[in-house]
Amino acid sequence: MNGELVAGVDIATATVRVQVHDPAGALLAQASRSLPTPVRSPGGRSEQDALSWWPAARDCLAECTDLLGARSAGITALAISATSGTVVAVDAGGEPVGPALMYDDRRARVAWLADNLPAGAEQICHTPEVIARRLVGHPVATDTSHALKSGYDAAAGEWAAGVPAALLPQVVRPTAVLGHVGREAAELTGLPVGCEVRAGMTDGCAGQLATGAVDAGQFVTVLGTTLVIKGVSEKLVHDPTGVVYSHLHPEGRWLPGGAANIGGSALSDVDPAELPELDSAAIANGPASVLNYPLRGRGERFPFQAPEAEAFLLGTPRNRAEEHRSRLEGIAFCERLALERLATLGAVAEGPVRTAGGGARSTAWCRVRASVLDRPVLRVLGAGTALGAALLAATGSIHPDLSAAAAAMGPAGELVEPDRAEVAALDSAYERFAAELRERGWLQDPPAGPL
Repeated sequence: MNGELVAGVDIATATVRVQVHDPAGALLAQASRSLPTPVRSPGGRSEQDALSWWPAARDCLAECTDLLGARSAGITALAISATSGTVVAVDAGGEPVGPALMYDDRRARVAWLADNLPAGAEQICHTPEVIARRLVGHPVATDTSHALKSGYDAAAGEWAAGVPAALLPQVVRPTAVLGHVGREAAELTGLPVGCEVRAGMTDGCAGQLATGAVDAGQFVTVLGTTLVIKGVSEKLVHDPTGVVYSHLHPEGRWLPGGAANIGGSALSDVDPAELPELDSAAIANGPASVLNYPLRGRGERFPFQAPEAEAFLLGTPRNRAEEHRSRLEGIAFCERLALERLATLGAVAEGPVRTAGGGARSTAWCRVRASVLDRPVLRVLGAGTALGAALLAATGSIHPDLSAAAAAMGPAGELVEPDRAEVAALDSAYERFAAELRERGWLQDPPAGPL
């Protein structure tokens, strides 16, 4: 096994990234290429030139194999992760025949393409199938994760009624072998002939797996521009409001979670150079005397659905440090609300909550969050989609299962403990915060689910 390597391919909105890892997770080679900016227009359209995907992926793979030299012959498997719900019409040879409809395109993407197929189109594919087909030389299945927002019912194991299933690929679980790299693709990329191409998962799911949240009870908060929480549960949770959705775990468990509008965007008016000083002052300041819901824009979708939600600040901060502290607390309160909602539905977080994304780089913010949650926060720096894709490639190839792959290859985390002196005050502030949301009619308690 020591000579075997795996590659993860991440096709994001703006960039394609490829990383090659050994069985212990060491990063041996990486490369990236830019993608054209999606064209967004009035009416909610968001389109990208899908013909740009393969050249970018091909060149990233070629750069990595060139860096590895003879060692590239050891690349045993790869997997591809991409944005959730991005689709494109392709011809009989798998070539895109029109622009891709991106994940944030507001049209009913699959239905719209089915009704407006370009000339020569024979199938509707997600991003990974376009790349995988070029690698293996024949049509490939999609995975349950990328297919979720296209109308695939993973619990039932079939496309939902009304979805044009005849135009869509077959569906398999993540990590299934889709095919093997052919000679033509090997010459273009430097990959060895016969390298396995395994089914991946969406970028959000791959990012979760990269933090090590792969077993039941393990949850991760990704704090970027928005707040995203994902976890693992043994059983599928049912949310009557649709706020919580679940991907199928490669080994049959479920990945429940949701994405909020609130998040790091609340600090977008702060000069990044000022953040370390403000964070230090916020810790010295202690719990804020004001309540702050620092939502940018209007409307929330998780942990509650309220199109009319907007920012509020109750009280007057004593100084800028307290105002900053109140923002950090407000987002942490939303994180606690989300975890409590998931627990009510039957998906209970156990042990430390893992965290990744830009917000995880702030030890001060992690300390505030740990105190609000009254549980440790495990900072996992270095986790990302390409690593998550590599873990999926490693599952069943160089490691027996996903848990083993994550344990061997995932980055070590740093535990941030709650400040015991602040827990009671923050718990009281959280209760007032939740009461304010209920008073405004934005937060309603969901029906209790099975625990």
